[in-house]
Amino acid sequence: MAIVRVSGPDAARIGRTLFRCPGQPCLESHRVLYGHVVDPHDRSRVDEALLLYMQGPRSFTGEDVVEFHCHGGLVCVQQVLELVLAEGASRAEPGGFSLRAFLNGRLDLTRAEAIADLVAARSRRAARMALDGVDGGLQQRIEALRQELLDQLAELEARLDFEDDLPSLDGQQVLAALARVDQGLEQLQQDARRGLLLRQGLKVAIVGLPNVGKSSLLNRLSRQERAIVTDLPGTTRDLLESELVIGGVPITLVDTAGIRETDDPVERIGIDRSRMALARADVIVQLFDLTRGWQEGDEQLWRSCPQGVPLLRVGNKLDLRPDLDTAAGPGRQDQPGMTTDPQPQHGVRDADLLISTQRDEDLSRLEQLLLNRCGAACGEGVAASLNSRQLELARQARQALARVHDTAADALPWDFWTIDLREAVRALGEITGAEISEAVLDRIFSRFCIGK
Repeated sequence: MAIVRVSGPDAARIGRTLFRCPGQPCLESHRVLYGHVVDPHDRSRVDEALLLYMQGPRSFTGEDVVEFHCHGGLVCVQQVLELVLAEGASRAEPGGFSLRAFLNGRLDLTRAEAIADLVAARSRRAARMALDGVDGGLQQRIEALRQELLDQLAELEARLDFEDDLPSLDGQQVLAALARVDQGLEQLQQDARRGLLLRQGLKVAIVGLPNVGKSSLLNRLSRQERAIVTDLPGTTRDLLESELVIGGVPITLVDTAGIRETDDPVERIGIDRSRMALARADVIVQLFDLTRGWQEGDEQLWRSCPQGVPLLRVGNKLDLRPDLDTAAGPGRQDQPGMTTDPQPQHGVRDADLLISTQRDEDLSRLEQLLLNRCGAACGEGVAASLNSRQLELARQARQALARVHDTAADALPWDFWTIDLREAVRALGEITGAEISEAVLDRIFSRFCIGK
């Protein structure tokens, strides 16, 4: 099934012109009619369909809306669309309906952006977080902070004009109120880091010397045979990617070519691409073979990995080393990161985790370690959080509040306080859309899909 939606003052007229149903019942709001879409010029039937009319303001956009529920398929939908356009409608731009809902006061900007997040969600947790935003969870938090700032701004501005008629204002109380707002913004920033992980996911690069089990690990984590596994070194010649969800976080696994010195020109290209993938990864998992121990090549690869990217050193083939295989498995699973430069002979002892790709329990431990190391292991109840645009505006608001404290420390008059306080109010208003420019709106809604 496909839907052709029309919003605006001519929606009802277009519905009456193009739709015919038995008995010619009247077009009644929020009532579904059965009939046919017809060409008004020759009365020929174009498609069997349902018609839904929603009279404004009781619609998503706040305007009159008509929906033609047609059969799926390109031909029928295209014909219906052409008839609608011939009646004077124009094609919707990306986000056109959500933009109308915002301009008509049906949605604030945080709810509109949450709709886009809901459509683009890559996991159930991301969808639940976006749905909380659609329900107004984020808007309520931001608006409460903005109203607190507006209250303090009103008190300050009143003193500028009527200081002799009003009781004196305690600057410390104003600063305490601003500090509470700053704490609320700080909490929103912390929530946003987890939210961005749920929206954007993590790119995890699996690296190691040839034949240490990289492809086996990718296949087992993704629950499908994406990579060819053999005992021959150099089997993987190019990057292989697999999409999966771990703990509600979208993960892109990248199986890289085994990094080694080689004269094979094709394999060298794959190795070069592997090194580029490392630079773009959010976390790197370096596998090494427990049956061979930590080799000099493992050490060189470890030291060549990009700085600043979380790196996990994982020993594989634990099932072939019964001397190391204990109930919990050796390794420093609870440590936040390596604190010393490891020596080659200490590789097994200093590994973050020892696993066998053949055992589900080992894979579960690795998945949990990945989430912990990236700060993504949060609970199921994740509230709506700031996106990248909103996070930058929250940062601007906090900077403005910090400048108010500097102004107070310099014992400057009230009118100097109001300058930065207005800037903080403006930044929060731009998050919800209370203060927004047309150019910013165009940039936001251009990212939406057509139909929303």
